Amino acid sequence: MKKLITCGKKLIFSSFLLYGYNFLVQPLNLMIPINIITVLLVTFLGVPALISLIVILIYVY
Repeated sequence: MKKLITCGKKLIFSSFLLYGYNFLVQPLNLMIPINIITVLLVTFLGVPALISLIVILIYVY
């Protein structure tokens, strides 16, 4: 039960982290979509996954 609560907290934190990033870079139009794949990546892999998503977005964009 404790692992489930911890995973839920990480899921909520990663959603807010993606939302905060999108809010900050909205004028630059470099937004990462908030969907189940990106949220799960950031949940399980942490901030390095967010940085990797940003690098991939800049490389493709």
